Parts: sequence; structure tokens; C-alpha cells
Amino acid sequence: MTVATPPTPRQRRRTRTSEPVPYDFRRPIQLSREHSRTLQLGFDGFARQATTVFTSSLRTVCSVTLADIEQRTYAEYVDSLGQSTYMTLFSAEPMPGVGMIEMPLFAIFSSVDHMLGGPGSATQPDRPLTEIESGVARGLVERLLSEMRYYLAPVVPLEPTVTGVEYNPQFAQVAGTADVMVVVTFELKIDERDHRMTVCLPFSGLLPHLTSVNQAGPVSDRERTQRAMSAQLLQQQFGKVPVQVGVRLRPTMLSPDTISALQPGDVVRLSHAAALPLDVTVAGETFAHATAGARGQRLAALIVDTPKENNA
Repeated sequence: MTVATPPTPRQRRRTRTSEPVPYDFRRPIQLSREHSRTLQLGFDGFARQATTVFTSSLRTVCSVTLADIEQRTYAEYVDSLGQSTYMTLFSAEPMPGVGMIEMPLFAIFSSVDHMLGGPGSATQPDRPLTEIESGVARGLVERLLSEMRYYLAPVVPLEPTVTGVEYNPQFAQVAGTADVMVVVTFELKIDERDHRMTVCLPFSGLLPHLTSVNQAGPVSDRERTQRAMSAQLLQQQFGKVPVQVGVRLRPTMLSPDTISALQPGDVVRLSHAAALPLDVTVAGETFAHATAGARGQRLAALIVDTPKENNA
């Protein structure tokens, strides 16, 4: 009999590969790993209790599991939702702004059907809820918000109050299109049917509370020394990063008519005086001046003093 040899830790590490995630430098990620971990602890507990709420209210087997916590703009969040959904808006005191808890319209109708004694059939209407249906659904959502308030209490003492319901996400203009939101996605299962439930909270209101919770404790002398060495090493490495340097004449203003009428052989009068040195720039910013020259077979620039007019 051949006994399989268990993989070594190095071999296990090699098999754990993950796809690279594109990073947009125009929108730096502000939801740090510590913040995500803090929210994950709270919403994990909320998901477990939401399972109990759905199972006891619908009197059928249900489950809610946390799927993802991410940072999105409000426009991206709205675009990720279906055209018809059940979006409950609630005030998020003491946080400024409005929060949302969203479920597909099919899941809401199925839940209402169960709570009214129905079988929760596979065919559900695609329309706004009636007054009676809205009252039943509101009671379910308010129970969920109450549980969320309890499990987020260590982070922020929320007092959620339902302020309205929207069926079309495009009409729920509760934030600017570029406003950053924290979107928490859950996998909701009712009668073996999978649905997606989301909670959306304003990031600007949540960040101060997350920062307060994740404040570092006292720093030891060893940690302070390590931080100082890291900062020094980072500063040294920044001094070795290559950047693109340009040597240019000062810009000249021309009208579009003049530019479009230029022909080979035309002479353009530049506003750069012949006695002035050239500008040495990085990323459009002038940091030195130079005169043109040559060194071997290549052009060169000799750094000179800054003209007196610039000092003035």
C-alpha cells in the first residue's frame, strides 16, 4: 500500500494562487483591511441572526451568509441592482446620510407569501406591494434592522428608522453618483432558491467610527524604532525612483486660426526671450533652469541659476 506524503508548507503556499486585482490610482481604496475585518465581525453576527429571523418569520428553512464587503460609488451600487427591487431607506443616526437594505422583489413576495400562510410558489408577481403586503414586509425589514443595530453596536450605535421604500433604484437619489458607499452583500436562500441581499451605508459617516474602533494601542520603543527605520528606508527608496524630466521653452500663445494656417517654412515667433534659460520640468512643474548644449553625440542641458525675474 502506498502512503501519500502530505504536502510541505512551501508546496501548499505554491498552490494558493489568486487573481490580481486592478488598482485605480484615481480612486484610492480607503476601506482598509482592519476596517473590513471590523465590519466583517459585525455583519457575520448579523447574518447568523438574520437566518433565525427569516426562518422563524417564514416558517421554512432559510439561510443568510455574508458574501462580500466592498467600497463602491453610489452609481456603481445602483447599476449593480435590478430594474425592479425592494429597497428600504432608513436613517442611520448618528451617522449622517441614509442607509439602504435591498432585496429582490421576488424574494420579498416569496417572504410575504410564506408569512401570510402561502407556499411561497416559484411564480411571483412583478409589481409594487399592496398596502397589506407592504405592512407585512415592513415588519420583516424592521426586525432585520433591529438585529443589525445590535451587531453593529461595537462599531457605531445605530438607531435605524425606516424612512421610505423604492422599487426602482434609479429613483432612490439618496446620495451623489460619486459618493463612496460601503456595500455589504449577503447570500439569502429561501426554499432552496438563492437570492442576493445588500446593505448600503455611507462611507463618510462610517469612517470616523471605524477609525475610532481600530485606533492602535500604546507603541513600544521597539515598534517606534522599526517605524522610524521604515520611514527612513522609504525616503531613501523614493530618491531612487526614476522620473521623466523635460527641458522646454516657455509656452507661446497662438490663436486656433494661426495654428491651422501654419505651412512648411512659416516662422513662429516665440515668447521665450533669447537671453532666458530653458525650463527644466517634472510633471509640468518647473524646478530648475538650464542652457542648451551638447555632450558627445547627444544634446545636453547645463543647469544654471534661476533668472532674477522668477525670484521676484
